[in-house]
Amino acid sequence: MNYLINHIEALIFCSPKPIEEKELKNCLTEMFEADVPLEDIEQAIKSLEEKYNTDEFSIHPVKSGGGYQFLTKPSYQASIGILLKQQSKRRLSNSALETLAIIAYKQPVTKGEIEQIRGVNCDYSVQKLLEKELIEIRGKSEAIGRPLIYGTSQNFMDYFGINDLKDLPTPKDFYQEDEENTIGDQQD
Repeated sequence: MNYLINHIEALIFCSPKPIEEKELKNCLTEMFEADVPLEDIEQAIKSLEEKYNTDEFSIHPVKSGGGYQFLTKPSYQASIGILLKQQSKRRLSNSALETLAIIAYKQPVTKGEIEQIRGVNCDYSVQKLLEKELIEIRGKSEAIGRPLIYGTSQNFMDYFGINDLKDLPTPKDFYQEDEENTIGDQQD
């Protein structure tokens, strides 16, 4: 039974979304090349819940979303809140924002084209945007050297709350006629 508990623990841990009992059953049946009864899976999950119910662990298996996943215990909410607050403070630098804007409006675009527009090297900014998954590599250009082509990702759309690149503001959205910035007399 311990082997079954360990496998179920690993499957719940590595699943990116709540894993259902039938998914556990299918994986285990394929793994052991024999039918694993749902009753054994349910008993193994109960054993896992008992194991993680102690103060020794900061996480525990929880049934939610139709399946099981590991979640942190409520008593650790304060430290997790601090971490999330600190992570949210990590904003994009001005150079990363400029690079992201160029990619968003000019995509698909190569790093050389971005550097030509910005006038400076953008290796670091592109790397940070890739790490934050705001941009993605879309392929290789047919130009000499076959440089990588970049474009925005779905995370970019989610982060900025847009559904389509057509929703990006146009330059006229930023332009405001201001009398302080006008030169000369205005005539009809």
